[in-house]
Amino acid sequence: MRGRAIGSWWHLARRFFEVATARRLNEPERSEIASWLSSAEESTLFYNQPIADQRHAYRAANRIHGLVPGRVDLIRAALFHDVGKRHSGLGILRRSIASALTKLGFPLRGKNAAYLDHGRLGAIELETLGCESVVVDFARSHHDGRPNAISVDDWRLLEKADHPGKPPHPQPPAIR
Repeated sequence: MRGRAIGSWWHLARRFFEVATARRLNEPERSEIASWLSSAEESTLFYNQPIADQRHAYRAANRIHGLVPGRVDLIRAALFHDVGKRHSGLGILRRSIASALTKLGFPLRGKNAAYLDHGRLGAIELETLGCESVVVDFARSHHDGRPNAISVDDWRLLEKADHPGKPPHPQPPAIR
């Protein structure tokens, strides 16, 4: 993950409080999520995330659904983009510390490095499940920059869904 990807200190503080106050998904939210899933394996992958990550993913997917309800591929990309975070096993405090240390330029190892590598880890799983390329590519690249396979318009929608209060990042040339 590149330095830009960590975000502002304000963003980190806001995410900390979102994670700390996250509540379980209710039954109507779970039903809506079920309508976007393609298999029992996807459901397991989604619900093996911590509650806060489920909540964040649902909010991102719901934002996409509100903007372009017919684009189930983008809804699913928003829903699954952070599934790799669970590999680190870090709680709220250790995640915050890992992000802050990276922002300060310290190299990370072990679980901390896995947390910061969550995009690649999630993309591998999503690809193994046969998810759409936009789902895999957004999971892999959502902190690093738009890959060629995702259009500029779709990328902007996905970024806005993931970080609704942040201005869009200036886009470096597409990667891959």
